[in-house]
Amino acid sequence: MKAVVEPLEGNKVKLSVEVDEGEFEKDIDAAFRRIAKEVRLPGFRPGKAPRRILEAKLGKDVGREEALREALPTYYYQAVKDHDVDAIAAPEIDITAGKEEGAVTFDAVVEVRPSVLVPGYASLRIEIPKPEATDEEIDAQVERLRQQFGELTAVDRPAIDGDHVTITINGSRDGEALAGLQADDYLYEVGSGSIADELDENLRGGKVGDILSFDAQPQDPDEAAVQFRVIVKDIKEKVLPDVTDEWANDVSEFETVDDLRADIAERITRVRKIQAQMAVREKAASALVELVDEDVPEPLVASEMQQRLQDFALRLNAQGISPEQYFEATGQSQEALVDELRELAVQGVKADLALRAVAEAEGLETDDDDIEAEIEALSERVKEKPAKVRQQLERADQMSAVRSDIRKRKALDWLVEHVELVDEQGNPVERTALELPADESDDDNTIEEEAE
Repeated sequence: MKAVVEPLEGNKVKLSVEVDEGEFEKDIDAAFRRIAKEVRLPGFRPGKAPRRILEAKLGKDVGREEALREALPTYYYQAVKDHDVDAIAAPEIDITAGKEEGAVTFDAVVEVRPSVLVPGYASLRIEIPKPEATDEEIDAQVERLRQQFGELTAVDRPAIDGDHVTITINGSRDGEALAGLQADDYLYEVGSGSIADELDENLRGGKVGDILSFDAQPQDPDEAAVQFRVIVKDIKEKVLPDVTDEWANDVSEFETVDDLRADIAERITRVRKIQAQMAVREKAASALVELVDEDVPEPLVASEMQQRLQDFALRLNAQGISPEQYFEATGQSQEALVDELRELAVQGVKADLALRAVAEAEGLETDDDDIEAEIEALSERVKEKPAKVRQQLERADQMSAVRSDIRKRKALDWLVEHVELVDEQGNPVERTALELPADESDDDNTIEEEAE
């Protein structure tokens, strides 16, 4: 087989493929063997009738037509592989010779992945928050500790916001008690708004022994009002401890307030650095996408969107939720979801093309060591031997995709290393400010929660 590639307009190429007569005869033989399994001839078991008998009975054209139908896609894919054609859609195949006899030639016109322009990719500028903790953030964390260790003390005055009142609460609608609004000795923080705004309004200024009766309108205007009857039984205020070295030693492993504040600052900064590192990659990719002005090919968008739809369906299935339940719970229509996924697909395709462009411009390639490292990482995730993972990838013809993914990852790494970093005020942020000590763990959910 011989093939020649010719570029065409409209982001397409034409592969002109020629299969010599001797090679194609093997395909005709294979075609007649398949036909023999389906044809019943007297004196022959299924699949055992020789080609000459079948030709005499059915005609020579039958085998050739079957061979053309079955073998041409194989020759096309071989030509695509041999010439590294990055096809993104099904080809249009036109047989130009050999329909009846002799060598077979055909043209295959196919759309290929385009190359896009990303002018200015080497001078991108992105904004990230300062990784260092501010005094206000540290103060907020100290205040949280004070709130945790505050003590409730009874007071002889009307209730105000922040007080904790012990109440008996009964809620009903049209004379029927509501199961979720019945409680004795319920401790409630005035001003929290956790039950109903009207409850806070009536408790403000209330005194021990007061019996409060009022109506509350649910958020849903179609629902009838709820009648409340509340008895105020006790009022306590939260007394917060003074921030002293003694207090710091009681509530933490640190002997002084300064040491406690320093630890809080370090913990917040550590999480900020991790978040900033992720933000740099995400924002660098987003900024690169903004440089792509060209419209992206519909086949790529359709493929990306299909993948996102499959991922969405798998996530719902893993949670035991049907699409109907999801749409009902979120209030989102199917059309709105499709539009959202399509926009994400367009952005995903642009990111793919833009990273390929950076890799090409910077001469970033994938070598054997990269492949070995990738297969090793994959084998650890799927708990298989590297040799088996490689074999599976080769059988599925996925090695080129693996190389491409590594190359794009290198392009993003290059971008992250060269993008200009500034804070909210436009001041430069040094990359060293985002580095973590070698012995620090990147997985600290408690810290992350405290830093939010």
